[in-house]
Amino acid sequence: MGKKIAVLGAGSWGTTLAVLLAKKYTEEIRLWEFFEEKACILRNTRENKLYLPGIIIPENIFISSSIDEVTKDADIIIVAVPSHLVRAAVKNLREISSGVILVSVSKGIENNTFCRMSEIILKETKNSNIVVLSGPSHAEEVSREIPTAIVAASLNLNLAKEIQELFMTAYFRVYTNSDVLGVELGGALKNIIAIGAGILDGLGLGDNTKAALITRGLSEITRFGTFFGADPSTFYGLSGIGDLIVTCTSRHSRNRLLGEKIGIGKKLNEALDEMVMVAEGVKTILSVYGMAKKNNISMPISEQMYEVLYSGKSPSDALNSLMTRDAKYESDKNIC
Repeated sequence: MGKKIAVLGAGSWGTTLAVLLAKKYTEEIRLWEFFEEKACILRNTRENKLYLPGIIIPENIFISSSIDEVTKDADIIIVAVPSHLVRAAVKNLREISSGVILVSVSKGIENNTFCRMSEIILKETKNSNIVVLSGPSHAEEVSREIPTAIVAASLNLNLAKEIQELFMTAYFRVYTNSDVLGVELGGALKNIIAIGAGILDGLGLGDNTKAALITRGLSEITRFGTFFGADPSTFYGLSGIGDLIVTCTSRHSRNRLLGEKIGIGKKLNEALDEMVMVAEGVKTILSVYGMAKKNNISMPISEQMYEVLYSGKSPSDALNSLMTRDAKYESDKNIC
């Protein structure tokens, strides 16, 4: 390989990607964990027991709580912290060379600024060598080498191809795409729909209902993305419908799980207190709701999700509001 790689964030996904690369290459992979106490535990046990129990962290993964130590002289920096922490993390990147490739694997839209993750990274580092890695890829499965396919997206396809080659294995297939906007929006908005899918599970509803939610949710995501200039075909690929399906249906989905807790009657704060990992959709809905209102984009499912999470509307009333809307004609030009 001959590249120095740093991974920022020792959560489930950051750890998984570090392990994948450490198994594929003999070179040292450097992993940053914010808290020194946690970094020490990871170094000593060689296992991320909280997020990935049973997965051994190879010895060629160097773990440190010093971001400078981890990123020094790095050729590739993978940003794998929760979306609301991306800005703070990349602000700490010092003196990275113009040739460094920055790989964003975080999914979300920043509140207040409405920035996508690649936009935050560009603004904070002034480095445009950015690749977005997204798609249906639960860390719990990738870490166990269960076959997975994802997308590497960049405005510079040569960079996307380099990251494609970096990560490709017999169980981890990577496609390339130049629609960074669409790939990022698909990865962020599907979390909102997945919370809704979990609510349906909590209410004890059936497959018909969830299929309708996923299908109409895809319509919303596509409408939102194309309004801002994304290629509509992107949302029918891995980072769109692929990620939407897995996040709405998987037992590993933290957003679906959070929704299920709300569906059985828990308040948002109660549900969040019971979560081990971050459900990105909780913060993303604030950004999407604001952007949709500002631009008059029809987002009925997202609007009802906002009402449930932040205005105290009951899940049953939200479902009734969706089901009793004015009758519509299903069309690509007039969806929802």
